[in-house]
Amino acid sequence: MTVTLIVALALSVLIGVSLGLLGGGGSILTVPILTYVAGLPASEAIAASLFVVGTTSLVSVVSHARRGRVKWRTGLVFGVASMAGAFGGGLLGGHIPGTVLMIAFALMMVATAAAMIRGRRKAPSSGGDEAKKLPVVKVILEGLVVGLVTGLVGAGGGFLVVPALVLLGGLSMPAAVGTSLVVIAMKSFAGLGGYLTSVQLDWGLVAGVTAAAIVGSLIGAKLTGIIPENILREGFGFFVLAMGVFVLVQELPSPASAIVGVLGSGAVAAVLLCRYAIPACPMHRNRKQTDTPQLAPIG
Repeated sequence: MTVTLIVALALSVLIGVSLGLLGGGGSILTVPILTYVAGLPASEAIAASLFVVGTTSLVSVVSHARRGRVKWRTGLVFGVASMAGAFGGGLLGGHIPGTVLMIAFALMMVATAAAMIRGRRKAPSSGGDEAKKLPVVKVILEGLVVGLVTGLVGAGGGFLVVPALVLLGGLSMPAAVGTSLVVIAMKSFAGLGGYLTSVQLDWGLVAGVTAAAIVGSLIGAKLTGIIPENILREGFGFFVLAMGVFVLVQELPSPASAIVGVLGSGAVAAVLLCRYAIPACPMHRNRKQTDTPQLAPIG
C-alpha cells in the first residue's frame, strides 16, 4: 500500500466524521481528496464520489428510519425525479473537460460554504410532517434540478434538498434531514450510472474510500453532542470555503488563478473578521439570529 493511498484513506475517514457530526458535508470533501491526493482525473473522481456518498448515505439512513425520521412517500417522489436529473447530469458530465468540471465543483463548494456559514432560520411550523398536500409537480421539478447539479459535479444536492422538503413537502426539520438521505442515495447512484457509460473506476480504491467514510460516519455519530453543532457547522463552512478557493487556484489559468487566490484569501479573512471580531458587522448580528440546533445534509 503506497503512502498516497494511506493518506487518501485517512482523509476519507474525515468524510464520514463530518457526516456523522454535522448530518452532512462530507461529500464536498470527496472530490478534492480523490483528485489531488489519490490522483484521479476529475470525471473519475466525481463518479467515485457519487458511489461513496450514495453508500454512506444509505448506511446513515438506517438510524434515521428507526427513529421514524424518514417520510418514504415524499422521499421517493423527490428521489425518483432527482434520479432522472442525476442520470442526465452524469451522462453530460462524462463528456465535459475535467477543468470545467472542477471549476463548477469549486463554485458549488463556495455556495455550500456560504449556506453553512450563514446558517438557517427556523422554518415556519408545518403543523406536523406532511400535514399539507404534497405539491407533486413542484417537488418533481425541484428534484430534477437538484439531481442535475449532483450528477454534474458530484455534490451540492443536500443543502438544496432539505429546504425543499421543509417548504414543499411540509416536513419537520428532523424528518427532512432523514428523508434527504434517501434522496441523496437515490440520486447519487443514478448519477453514477450516467458516468459509468463513459468512465471506468478503480473499484478497489473506491471500496477502500467508501469503507473509510463509513467508519468515519460511525465515529462522528458517537461524537455528536460533545462539540456545539453551530461551531462545527461554521468551522466546516470556512474550511470548505478555503478548499473552494484552493481548487479554483489549481484549475484556473494564470494570471486568473493568482488573482482568485489573493481575492479569495482576502474574502475568507474578511468574513472571519466580520463574523467573529466586529460586532457592528451585519453578518455578526445575523450569526446570533440564525444559529439553530439542526443542520441539513450537504450532499
